[in-house]
Amino acid sequence: MAAALPSGTREIRLATTPQGLPGPEHFAVVTQPLTAPGPGQVIVRNHYFLVFPGLRTLIGGEVEGVPLPPIHAGDVLFGPAVGEVVAAGPGSPLGPGDAVTHLLGWREHALLAADQCSPIGDVLPSPVAHLSSGAAAYGALTRLAELRPGDTVLVTGAAGAVGTLAGPVARLLGAGRVIGSTRSPSKADRLLTELGYDAVVVPGFPSGTLTEQLGQAAPEGIDVLVDTVGGEQLTAALTAARRGARFALVGALSGQLSPMRGGGSAPVDIDTFRVITQGIMLRGYSGTDHPEVADEWATRFGDWLRSGEISFSHVRIPGIERAPQALQELFEGRHFGTVVVELPHR
Repeated sequence: MAAALPSGTREIRLATTPQGLPGPEHFAVVTQPLTAPGPGQVIVRNHYFLVFPGLRTLIGGEVEGVPLPPIHAGDVLFGPAVGEVVAAGPGSPLGPGDAVTHLLGWREHALLAADQCSPIGDVLPSPVAHLSSGAAAYGALTRLAELRPGDTVLVTGAAGAVGTLAGPVARLLGAGRVIGSTRSPSKADRLLTELGYDAVVVPGFPSGTLTEQLGQAAPEGIDVLVDTVGGEQLTAALTAARRGARFALVGALSGQLSPMRGGGSAPVDIDTFRVITQGIMLRGYSGTDHPEVADEWATRFGDWLRSGEISFSHVRIPGIERAPQALQELFEGRHFGTVVVELPHR
């Protein structure tokens, strides 16, 4: 076992179950003893962990159909993390110094079975890039929408973790025109100037409804939708759909982040007559249905990053004590791209 392990480590727990959206007051930073790894176990010092909206659903308890357990008061939060093995128990295939990903983020150190870790190797040029949500965007575009050269693509929630990659990936896969939606004019500027979106619609800015703005941005209609929001944005996308359009539903933030709901529902008005007459396909994307996508995405993502054809838009929030505030800021839409908490590496 490696020397110089700390006697204790900090973790984020849900202190009380919120009514509505959780805020920093619902969490606690707690110091726990750090015990030695047993047979087949490792201790990973986390370098980064992901702040993701799905925690809202897990905390709200509406997890039917979700492949993750609910989070109750007193539980430690969890989620994707990248770190370094600092100690290994007998029989572990991993050893100190190995870089890995796992699902026990929201803590400084994770004690877990070695087979719950995935060595990251050098497929991506930066370890933090393993926390991107690009696999969902890539899978939605290649497996559900089956993007064709010249397609006009709309990405809702384009400034989020999925959207900041969905637009550039659609372009690399041959899209002819890429349109995004966001509620922030400043984010719209960044999508245009930094990520190469052809047009960005912002409801009410400078004027016009979302439907009206989409009519101007895509006068001939859209062929593909990558939807992370649902709600009125999905409704508006249907009005802009061309015949045979393919809609890949990746998220439902309009309902998931509503303070009036529990995180597990997102009702929306859909004109089924238009769906039928236009032959529109709507399918929900789940990574568990396409297990081969993760490795395929990582290889292509690594190549695109190294060539400079794509970038990984993300925000690093320093220190575990700032993680609860970072989650609230994510809910409020304050950040651009993926949000991660960065912990000291040494």
